[in-house]
Amino acid sequence: MSSLILIVDDEPQIRKFLRISLGANGYEVVEAENGTKGIEAARATRPDLLILDLGLPDMDGQDVITEVRAESDLPIIVLSVRAEEVDKVEALDRGANDYVVKPFSVGELMARVRAALRARMPRDTGDVIEAGAVQIDLARRIVTRDGDELRLSKKEWDLLAFLARHADHVLTHKRILEEVWGPAHVEDTVYLRVYVNQLRQKLEADPARPALIVTDPGVGYRLKRSAQD
Repeated sequence: MSSLILIVDDEPQIRKFLRISLGANGYEVVEAENGTKGIEAARATRPDLLILDLGLPDMDGQDVITEVRAESDLPIIVLSVRAEEVDKVEALDRGANDYVVKPFSVGELMARVRAALRARMPRDTGDVIEAGAVQIDLARRIVTRDGDELRLSKKEWDLLAFLARHADHVLTHKRILEEVWGPAHVEDTVYLRVYVNQLRQKLEADPARPALIVTDPGVGYRLKRSAQD
């Protein structure tokens, strides 16, 4: 059964382009030209993923994220001309799963769509997350690389486990710090960077060119299940 994707964008040419591109990749599509209709469509059609523009005629797309996220955990990919860091951070903090700046390549967008849908799929491996050669057993609190168990500090484990539970999703610095270190540390981005670097030294084949814990500059980090996407 193909996945149903809701497109909320006020530009007919963009909706047509996305409809054709997504359809060619085997997805079903439903469309809405403003935020109000988009929220209604999300409730009525229960899509598997939402692709959302922020510049809508009746309301800001940021508010659409808030409304949809209050009722559903469906993946949300923002597709917007707004390239400022503040817009990306706000969208991700409100609950968007990914952010793609227009203009965009079809290949990149399809990879982001696959990653978002894959992250939502039920996995028969239970609490074991695989990211390249790394296996993260959340239930047993064990991490292995190429079959060899790694020793992590408690805080390294807490950070990795949080990234793993949201694998393939961009997580903002603020959200990670608040979850792992607590609300009093949401500004301690230098501290977070130190621990990310420590994890990369233990997990990555080449820590200088990370393929598992990747950086979205100025925004946050993402644990990639597959280096191909």
